[in-house]
Amino acid sequence: MLAIPRINNFFFLILISIFLTSCDGNTEFNQYKSLENGAWKANEKVFFNFEVKDTIQAKNLFINIRNNNDFQFSNLYVITELKFPNGTEVIDTLQYEMADASGRFLGDGFTEIKDNKLFYKENKVFPISGKYEFTIRQAMRKNGEVHPIPFLEGIIDVGFSIEKIE
Repeated sequence: MLAIPRINNFFFLILISIFLTSCDGNTEFNQYKSLENGAWKANEKVFFNFEVKDTIQAKNLFINIRNNNDFQFSNLYVITELKFPNGTEVIDTLQYEMADASGRFLGDGFTEIKDNKLFYKENKVFPISGKYEFTIRQAMRKNGEVHPIPFLEGIIDVGFSIEKIE
């Protein structure tokens, strides 16, 4: 009979522990949408639909961006729309830093792909329960130009997440 070395069992237990601790019980919604060919088309809205039942507890809302080395900018401009069940809409134009002063991309990741968890709304209490829709589109322009960049390369996934505040 073959005996599995004790060291393999040890690494297996560590791997399982990491997996279990990385699962976050505070996350209420988390979804990513992949962009075709790793490029975000001008005026292409990415849609997220979610339901809110809790109108008491505050939550943090995040925009999640995965980029690679094809992204040529140090910041990212986006336009967001949050549609409430009663028809109310909140539209924001937001700017996020994507690289430090030396040009090194911010975010998590050991490879060329970086995960960026960007605050959208902090301590948000949803006023009414029901179905909401969140949309986001890129609003990047080259200096001095009016029209958006037709294909913003290097953005491979766009996500949206909601986390309870403990």
